[in-house]
Parts: sequence; C-alpha cells; structure tokens
Amino acid sequence: MTTAQPYGSLRERLRGIPGVVMLIGAPDTGKTTLARLLLNDAVESGMTGAFVDGDVAAATVGPPTCVGLKWVKSEEDFADLGQADELRFVGSTEPQGVVLPHVVAAASLIDVARGSAEFIVLDTTGVVSGVVGQTLKYHLMELCQPSLVVALHRGEELEPIVGMLRRFLSARVAMAEPLPELVPLSPVERFESRQAAFADALSEPMQRWRVQTTVFAPTLPEEFDRSRLEAMLVGVLDDHGRCLGLGVLEVNEGVVKVVTSHGEAMRGLRLGSMRVDLETFETQRVRLRQLIFGV
Repeated sequence: MTTAQPYGSLRERLRGIPGVVMLIGAPDTGKTTLARLLLNDAVESGMTGAFVDGDVAAATVGPPTCVGLKWVKSEEDFADLGQADELRFVGSTEPQGVVLPHVVAAASLIDVARGSAEFIVLDTTGVVSGVVGQTLKYHLMELCQPSLVVALHRGEELEPIVGMLRRFLSARVAMAEPLPELVPLSPVERFESRQAAFADALSEPMQRWRVQTTVFAPTLPEEFDRSRLEAMLVGVLDDHGRCLGLGVLEVNEGVVKVVTSHGEAMRGLRLGSMRVDLETFETQRVRLRQLIFGV
C-alpha cells in the first residue's frame, strides 16, 4: 500500500484543483476535519465549494439518517455548516439494509452539487469493514465518480477497500495520516452525541399532523396493522421528493399522526428503519420488511 502522507502535503496537492474528493476512514480518523480544511482551501482559491455529508451516523450537515448538502461559497458558510441546503433521507444511522437508498441519496446530491460547485467533498460513514462497508464504498465510488479518494487510515484497516476500488474501478487513492491530536470518542460519548442530534432535529416547535397510510413509501398493504408504526422515524418529503426534515409517528386507536416541524410543506413520508423515543431520543433499529410483512 502507498505510504500515507500528512494533511499538509495533501492539502497543497489539492489546492486550487476542481473536482470531487471522497473521504473514507473509520470513526475518529478526522474525515470531517479534513473536509473543512479542503473546503476552506477551495474558498481561499476562489472556487465555489460544496460539502456532501454522507456520514449518516455522525452527521455534520443536517440531522442523522440523512445525507446533507451544504454550499460553501465563503468563510461565513462554515459558521452554519450544520444547516443543510438540501437533504436526502436514508432512514438509518447504520448502512445494513439501506445501502441502496444511501448510495442513491449521495449520488443525487453529488449531481446537484456538480451543477454549481467547482470543488466538492463527499464524506462517508465510518463503516469500513465487512461486506456492507465494502459494498457501500464500492457503489459510492461507482455512482459518484470522484476524481480522488482520500483514505484516512490507521495500520492496515483500509487495505481491502482501497485494493478493491483500485482494482475494479481504477480509483485514484491518496493515503493520508489521521491528525495525531484527534481524541477518539468513547461509545458512551458517541451514543450521547447521537441522542443530542436527534433531539435537535426533533425539537420544538413540533406539531401533530394526521396522515393516511397512502402517503407512505414504501406503500403499506391494505391489511397492515397500523399499531406497528408507533415511534417509527420518517423522512418528511416535499412534492419534488426532497427531504424537508425528520418526523416520528404516533398511533392512537388506529389514527396515525406524524410529529414534525415540517408539516406545512409535507407531501409524503418515507419510512425509516428506526424507532425514536421522543422523550429520551433513544433509538432502535427496525427491519422494514419485518415491520411491513411481519417476516
């Protein structure tokens, strides 16, 4: 494997060069930090930047479970990086079971970004091992077609993915060292951070909107037991299929309501693969097939 290079030399190599850069690496390797630095360099070079944040578990742009797009046209945009300009709903903080919607969401926003930005950074989830991690990165590379993949690695953890991307997709990959001063989050800190992010995304002012089962995607069978929808996370969509934000379902005596702050422009709901407790903001993974068909 190619020798890793420090952040500084990588930034100099990319400064002023347009294109799409995809970042891969395990949690706590500094992907988001590097994304900010590269986008800052692009703005200083006079280019329009865009940040497509595909790290649905530890989102910087927008809420968890979504891929977010943020235009970065000036230094002032960094102060409000969490406020997404566009969202696509994936429905889970883990890639298992949602590889297809995850890849489609990221590719869709890369296409949007290419229309107006000269330099685009695509951040990715920290799942880098096993079949799911490799499959997700493979298809992100295949559909988003970045000009360069930056792999932030410790030891040999990324060798299988990097080898695969180079072998099958002729990917240009630059190996980079994680920042030495990065302090890894503990599992408790990561859990609490995710809770806080859901709390922020589902904060007041929230309203309850009665909805029919015909507004859901995927479509629910006629004999579906509506009580199964209790506490399910949903993406609230407008009439162009764009995600406005998150909502959570409530069911009382067969009446389904969505709790959200995006009801005014709501045209449909995408079912997620999680339940969210609106009091504690703890989450539970759900298999959609099991939810809908009971198998």
